Amino acid sequence: MKKSILSIAIFAITLLATTETAAQKFKALDKSPMDVASFPSNYKISDKVVKVVYSRPQLKGRAVSKLAPAGKVWRTGANEAAEITFYRDVTFGGKAVKAGTYSLFTIPSEAGDWTVIINSARNVWGSYFYKQDQDVVRVSGTVSRSEKSIEAFSILIDSDMTLKMGWGNTVVSVPIK
Repeated sequence: MKKSILSIAIFAITLLATTETAAQKFKALDKSPMDVASFPSNYKISDKVVKVVYSRPQLKGRAVSKLAPAGKVWRTGANEAAEITFYRDVTFGGKAVKAGTYSLFTIPSEAGDWTVIINSARNVWGSYFYKQDQDVVRVSGTVSRSEKSIEAFSILIDSDMTLKMGWGNTVVSVPIK
């Protein structure tokens, strides 16, 4: 009887210790947390036209040009390449795009317009596996300046259904219809 009670006690302590150890292995908050932008942006409306899932790197005293170099394909955020889902056929920057989920890449430019790329690859890490032959469309994003510096890379889709990406003092816009 004493052996049974002792065995049960050891089992319970082991189970408790294992559970406690597992609970402590949750990872900390990501340094570039994931976010979503959509149109319409009201979360209560489920009939979306477009949704972008992306991670939000922060400048932390660094220049945008160091994190997203001019002339190089950028994942449009951090971690995985940003993904854009169109729930119906649209025109993106004046070019037709079928409903579906795509990767969203950009090529920053110091001289003016950024190239914004809708690519058929999905679930890719960064831009390391980017292949130009998988581009669905490439459009020129209009660049404007923000008076206030935007610390964390941000995407929004405004009431005119224009995709806007902002970071530092740069805002890149592409109309969606």
